[in-house]
Amino acid sequence: MKIAVIGTGYVGLVAGACLAENGNEVICVDKDAGKIATLEAGKMPIYEPGLEEMVRRNTTETRLTFTTDLPTAVKASEIVFIAVGTPQGEDGSADLQHVLDVAHEIGRAIEKYTVVVDKSTVPVGTAKKVKAAVEAETKVPFSVVSNPEFLKQGAAIEDFMKPDRVVIGADDARAAEIMKTIYAPFTRTGAPIMVMDTPSAELCKYAANAMLATRISFMNEIANVCELVGADAEAVRKAVGSDRRIGPSFLFPGIGYGGSCFPKDVKALLKSSADEGYDFKILHAVEAVNQTQKSVLVEKMQKHFGDLKGRTIALWGLAFKPRTDDMREAPAITIVEKLLSMGAKVRAYDPEAMETARRVFGDRITYCEHSYDALEGADALAVVTEWNEFREPDFRKIKQLLKSPVVFDGRNIYAPETMRGLGFTYFSIGR
Repeated sequence: MKIAVIGTGYVGLVAGACLAENGNEVICVDKDAGKIATLEAGKMPIYEPGLEEMVRRNTTETRLTFTTDLPTAVKASEIVFIAVGTPQGEDGSADLQHVLDVAHEIGRAIEKYTVVVDKSTVPVGTAKKVKAAVEAETKVPFSVVSNPEFLKQGAAIEDFMKPDRVVIGADDARAAEIMKTIYAPFTRTGAPIMVMDTPSAELCKYAANAMLATRISFMNEIANVCELVGADAEAVRKAVGSDRRIGPSFLFPGIGYGGSCFPKDVKALLKSSADEGYDFKILHAVEAVNQTQKSVLVEKMQKHFGDLKGRTIALWGLAFKPRTDDMREAPAITIVEKLLSMGAKVRAYDPEAMETARRVFGDRITYCEHSYDALEGADALAVVTEWNEFREPDFRKIKQLLKSPVVFDGRNIYAPETMRGLGFTYFSIGR
């Protein structure tokens, strides 16, 4: 099928590449000429495992092209995905300006029946607004469909190619059948294609992310209680997760969630609920717990060292999670800012997020080329992101490089008994 994807951010670029991978002819559109030039040169504006190879392969096979010419791309396509950003407004709501601007442009461009697909994460009611925006510009028949994405950063290609489910919000059968045709090759292993009304589809993404955020904050609260009563959060997690009604996913205690989705989507659901006169009490607590949890590691440092002024802390990990360079709402930002405000120095390393970190912190911290470089002259090591390369390091080397053998493990990747046996003073979460 001939498809246009408007927006080459995280969602748009992954969707465009994966749709092309299955044989569709895909045109990715962005108004940023610099980004388009970068993509045409085979370089990626974001880090996502497997994406660069897929983009290059489909570009070489001419199934995937890039342009700044939205009208031409829309005219050449049967389906147009809107995948532009919905940044968080000051009141927590999702800003739909870019989505609606694109909808107006699509309306001015279409010449034949076209399916317009909301792929951006948007609040309930957006499909109606998009439909009105397109209708204001054209008399050509079209349909608006809601098709929320459920991609995990670091595993987005696999999530798109082998989805748990595909959600399609459509108000007419013709559009629903076209969407089912697009996704049929991705669901041959039995993943359901769920067709529903557009408000339900729009709410699905927010509900899913809010539930996952709730599980994380709940487990962090359990971990904090464990420390007070002398229990082991890992043992509790395993016992709770073995209950088939609950399951083990997203029950790992740590230093809070971050990224582009959970914080923004929790706030957006709170705001849209409040707009309807409903106080979503659980989500207020989820958000408050998460903000507090981001400071737990620094509080442990204060308790151990007392005054942090003049101390040097080595940080392993800056991205909000492994396999990405994204630092939006990352716990590392809160940790670094608190350490700097207390007069501490920070030496940091991350496998992918160093350039991102430079844009966040400037020259206020020291950036290290290798993980062990960060340890030189440091009073302690803080593990902030659970990259695989941090899981089995040379502990003897760590001990030699640190001024004192102290480790603050914000992701519980090491065994307490092992660390203590090696002579480390070891702090983790809920253990």
